[in-house]
Amino acid sequence: MAKLSIDDIKNELKGKKVLMRVDFNVPLDDKRVITSDKRISASLPSIKFVIENGGKLILMSHLGRPKGKKNPEFSLDVVAVKLAELLGKEVKFSKDCIGDEPKKLVDSMKEGDVVLLENLRFYNEEEANDPEFAKKLASLGDIYINDAFGTAHRAHASTEGVCKFIKKCAAGYLMEKELKFLGQLLEKPAKPFIAILGGAKVSDKIMVIENLLNIVDGIIIGGGMAYTFLKAKGRAIGNSLCETDKIDTAKEIMKKGLDKNVSIYLPIDHVVARMDGGPGDFMEKLKKAEYKEVLRDDIDDGWEGVDIGKNTIEKFKNIISKSKTIFWNGPMGVFEVEQFSKGTFEIGKALAASGAVTVVGGGDSASALKKLKLSDKMTHVSTGGGASMEFMEGTELPGVAALTDK
Repeated sequence: MAKLSIDDIKNELKGKKVLMRVDFNVPLDDKRVITSDKRISASLPSIKFVIENGGKLILMSHLGRPKGKKNPEFSLDVVAVKLAELLGKEVKFSKDCIGDEPKKLVDSMKEGDVVLLENLRFYNEEEANDPEFAKKLASLGDIYINDAFGTAHRAHASTEGVCKFIKKCAAGYLMEKELKFLGQLLEKPAKPFIAILGGAKVSDKIMVIENLLNIVDGIIIGGGMAYTFLKAKGRAIGNSLCETDKIDTAKEIMKKGLDKNVSIYLPIDHVVARMDGGPGDFMEKLKKAEYKEVLRDDIDDGWEGVDIGKNTIEKFKNIISKSKTIFWNGPMGVFEVEQFSKGTFEIGKALAASGAVTVVGGGDSASALKKLKLSDKMTHVSTGGGASMEFMEGTELPGVAALTDK
């Protein structure tokens, strides 16, 4: 890696104040109980490394969307308790992230101590990357480590701004791991390399597809976005989701695929649903909808594609079994509803059994694997959905670019 890593600064940590950006944006229930501590656990290797090498560790993160206002609902106090439990040592909590309180706490720290600052997004200045706010955060540390890959695609005060005021800025272990596995996909993937893309919209994935067409041998397209491609091919899609303004884009992508000898695979059959018209929650209506399997690639009026059919599943599984490298982002159907989850779950199982290098770009694909208890069967599951997709677009991430070059 071209950027300074946590191992590169091992001998400089003792007695130093180490400001570390982590991603502790954990899910909470209505009683503010953490329902998954995965994001906290993911940063433990970097946290323990700093402590064990005599650093004074100051952690900063965001939680939820408090919209620039101090809101106890989004306080990181519950995270401090959970982190202390996971570390087996005290974690001091600062009720603010700038000002007198964190300064006093940091000034009183001993080697190996840990302080967690209050939610950065209690201030609008964080997301605005305000230089004065970044300077105040930076004043708390001698060295900076970014271990929050999930926010690396945003130029915020805590990810990009602070690097202007601290001389040595390094990548933590989690950040390094993400860059290593995603970087390998773009630079030297074992062939055949297949990308599996799903989810609702073509518009969310255009830049990723454009970049992947230069690298992959084939692209499997499922989920809602497949219907825009099928429409572009002249197929009847009934009431299925379709971005009509992206039909020409889909045609261009398929033409580029042909020109570059990249196969683009679309569903050949479907599970379709017919819902009651009128207002109401889409998911609730879908759970009660009439549904059936259609063993062809055309869909009748009044019916909506909600999952890939059994022949498509077999076709996609066959492609997966012959691949050496696979990148997956986006479900094949509305997998949150049990009767429309088979396509997504079968793809997840096929990846686990493939023996290929399997990299999953976070988001819904990661949620599906978690439901299947197959996350540990993947080579790498990204912690940052948006960041991993921007990386796969070939875009330089501000939070990575800001780190110190080796």
